[in-house]
Amino acid sequence: MRYLPTYDLMETVRNTNQWLGATAQAMGAYPAVQALPNPFFQWLSAWGEVTERSFARMVAKPDWGIYTVVGEDGRDHVVNVEKLIEKPFGDLIHFDVVGRAPKERRVLLVAPMSGHYATLLRSTVASLLPDCEVYITDWHNAREIPVSQGKFDIEDYTLYLVDFMKELGPDINVVAVCQPAPLALAATAYLADIDPDAQPQTLTLIGGPIDPDANATDVTDFGNRVTMGYLEETAIQRVGFKYAGAGRMVYPGLLQLSSFMAMNADKHAKAFTDQIMAVARGEAGDHDKHNKFYDEYLAVMDMTAEFYLSTVERIFKGREIATNDFVVAGRQVDIGKITNVAVKTVEGSKDDISAPGQCSAALPLLTGLAEEKKAQHIEDGAGHYGIFAGKSWRNNIRPLVLRFMDSHAGEHAGKAKSGKGPALKAV
Repeated sequence: MRYLPTYDLMETVRNTNQWLGATAQAMGAYPAVQALPNPFFQWLSAWGEVTERSFARMVAKPDWGIYTVVGEDGRDHVVNVEKLIEKPFGDLIHFDVVGRAPKERRVLLVAPMSGHYATLLRSTVASLLPDCEVYITDWHNAREIPVSQGKFDIEDYTLYLVDFMKELGPDINVVAVCQPAPLALAATAYLADIDPDAQPQTLTLIGGPIDPDANATDVTDFGNRVTMGYLEETAIQRVGFKYAGAGRMVYPGLLQLSSFMAMNADKHAKAFTDQIMAVARGEAGDHDKHNKFYDEYLAVMDMTAEFYLSTVERIFKGREIATNDFVVAGRQVDIGKITNVAVKTVEGSKDDISAPGQCSAALPLLTGLAEEKKAQHIEDGAGHYGIFAGKSWRNNIRPLVLRFMDSHAGEHAGKAKSGKGPALKAV
């Protein structure tokens, strides 16, 4: 599998399906065809439209699509997306609300690097913007990063988070969603060791695999069912000639997407069948519920091979975070050294990716943290997506997280004002 032609073949299949969809849509749009009293051509055009759109989205990075936010003055304020730190494998970005006084509540969203872009958290960002200054990690697609930029594994990811936290200062509230939860915890512990005054004010971990074995699911138990050699041979490919990262070893986003789809194949098949029929009946819209969801869900990105393999080997197989044995740049990370960061875990009772117990396993590791600084919440009836972007997030979890931040607000204000970290920068 680790050959350029394999990657190019996969892209060729995707490109061909996109072309077939576009061709079928065009054929069904001919006036002469429309004159025939046969619904087949209408269905063919509908199939083509849905197929072309679906396969085209797989190689397009979605826009944030957040243009304005209503301020306390009742006016719409323009939102500018600005980069605070630019790095080869990811940027720290800020959603700057023009004409609005900076909010005291400052939030860093740590987006997952698990096959989708950071825009997967678009609705999370939009829900927080009216009440917070929002920052987010914007990870890059590995296929677009030249080999000359070097490697990027989970230690590099952790050090990126350390740099981002130091940039934002100790009064920042960090919210890590899914995959980065264990690494955000490790980054905080790393700061507790090397620069205690730079630790964030609060840390909220949402649906992340701190201890994958605490309540294993098909996803988190995957690492125990395969050997690293088998995984490297079957999942890793070299980026093809079409992209700037030609030759880089990656875990392709298209492979990750196929795994996601296979988990709920019947559900996805029904969704696409229903959408084709809706288009044929003229009932579908460019931004209807199906397109709004799948435009994001199908937009996938490649991960560097070393990041993917080290995640499986060290987080899932070795459970280095769960056993407090994680090492970053030769330094042992001791989670027990976190002493003044309020930590909250959030889980969904019906999460089939990171089940209840996996994320809350972080709390017993915080041996140096007072109990009043620890909190946990299990959202009844919520699945994985719902705990950070769905109805459960909007109605219950978001208010709880904001109250948690507010209950510890100001605890690091003195450190921020004293100049620890660039939190005083005008952003």
